[in-house]
Parts: sequence; C-alpha cells; structure tokens
Amino acid sequence: MIDSDPLRPPAEALVSTLERHRPRIWGLCYRITGVAADADELVQETFVRALERPPSDLTRDLLPWLVRVASNASRDVLRRRKTQGYVGEWLPAPVEDTALGDEQLTPDARYGQAESVSLAFLVALEALTPTQRALVVLRDVLGYSVAEAAEALSLSEANVKTSHHRARAALEGYERERSTRRIPIEQARAAMMRFMALVQSGQVDQIASLLAKEARAINDGGGEFLAALKPFVSRDHVARFFLGTSKNAELVDVQFKTFNGLPAIYLVLKPLKPRIAVHSVHSFDVDSNGEIAAVYSVLATRKIAHLR
Repeated sequence: MIDSDPLRPPAEALVSTLERHRPRIWGLCYRITGVAADADELVQETFVRALERPPSDLTRDLLPWLVRVASNASRDVLRRRKTQGYVGEWLPAPVEDTALGDEQLTPDARYGQAESVSLAFLVALEALTPTQRALVVLRDVLGYSVAEAAEALSLSEANVKTSHHRARAALEGYERERSTRRIPIEQARAAMMRFMALVQSGQVDQIASLLAKEARAINDGGGEFLAALKPFVSRDHVARFFLGTSKNAELVDVQFKTFNGLPAIYLVLKPLKPRIAVHSVHSFDVDSNGEIAAVYSVLATRKIAHLR
C-alpha cells in the first residue's frame, strides 16, 4: 500500500535530509564523546531511529529532533565511559579537519569549528560532566539558546543556566590559555620533524634541546599496549622516554599529518617485543618559543582505526 500520509515525505527525501545534516550531527557526537568511532556509531543509530521511528510531523525542520536524539545518546556513551573508568591517560581520537565537512556552524559562536575540535579544547572538556559537556557544545559551539538547549536535553531552563555556568567555571584554565600565541603550523611541523630525526639518530641531548623546560609526553594506550600510564614531565624525562621507546620497534612507515589543529605523525612500526602498537599517532604542541611543549601519543586501536 502506498503511504499517503501528507505529513510524511517519501523515504528518498528523508534520506536526503539526513545526509545533509550528517556533518553537523557527526561533529556534535564527536565533540561530546571525543571518539570518532563513537561518533560514527551514534550518527548511524540516530539516522536508523529517524527512518524507523521518526517524529510525527516530518514537514517541520528535522535538525532539532536529530540534535536531541544524538545529544542524549552521546551523553549516555560518555556516562558509561566515565563509570567504567579508563586505563591510563585519556586523549581524544585524532581527526583531520576535513573529517568534519560543512557543519554550518553559527559564525558568532564562542568556539569556532577549528577550535572546538582542537586537542586542547577536547582535553579540557574531559573535566566536565556529560551534561555540562553537552551544554558547552550546544550553547558555545552550535549557538543554541537556553530554551533550545533545555528542549534538546530535557532540562529546565534554570538547570541549563546553572550547569552551563559551572561548565564555564571548570573551563577557566582553558580560557586563560586559549589566547596563548602559537607559532605558524609550518614552523611547528619543522620542529616536529627535527625531533623525529634526532630520535632516530639516538642523540638524547639534542632531543632535549628541542623541548620546553616543562615539556610533557602523554600516552593513550587504552590498556592494550605498552604505554606510560602517567605523563612524563621535563625535557630530560621526555627525551629519554622517546629514545627508549624507539628501541622497541622498527620504523615501517611515517606520514606527516595535521590532527585536531596540531602537526602530527602517523607511524607504522614493526614491533620487536610484545604489546607494542603497530599503528600510532603523535601530535606535537609547539610553543611561541619554537620549543615542543607537549607530545600527545594515541595508540589505542579504537581511537585510530578510522585513519587506516
């Protein structure tokens, strides 16, 4: 029987609408969860629900409904992760800027597209509760009003205001640092490449000379691979750490990338001992003095499988 419901457009039209909104919904899910694989699954779940159990009136704009479903599903994923705990340090899954597509974000939002997927921003969001994180994304990235955010998350407007205020307070440290001047990415990439060359040559003093005094090395192995469970701090410790880990595997391939606003390398290794990651991503934060302030290493399979 042909569906003659005037409020229900043809399936092809609905699919076309969903695809048009895919970049925005994917970006929403990624910012709330910090994991590209989670975002992929959440978008799929949201779209399946839209096709199987859509809102009653599909003549209205579908985006607010999609945002509501995806936001709450993303909060659930984040709650489970925080409840279950995480082995070692947590870092966001690296993504290239092109992965976001045209999200059509509000131009006057507090955090623009690039900043809101930057590694520093996503790491800062980890300090928030799932609801606070969703509110920052909705209010400060997507530009939602208090009333719109309340409807999306099934909260009262008073609750939205209180939770958003607390989230802003928790992000004060990030706010103080967000305007810190960084050198152009080309110069940062050059520092990264010098660092990698020196690691391969095994010159610890020269490696240390490229690092800031309080440089940090942060590893996310997800409990799968050999990885530092806590950050290494100081140029000497970081230099010796990378020199030591370079002896655990042979280099098979290296690709130079830009992930989450930072120059990065994608490594493929041949392990020489157990529990060494074959694939890994290392992002370099270079300060205004041209010194490497931090190296963020993601080894966890789920975090980088989408890059292969």
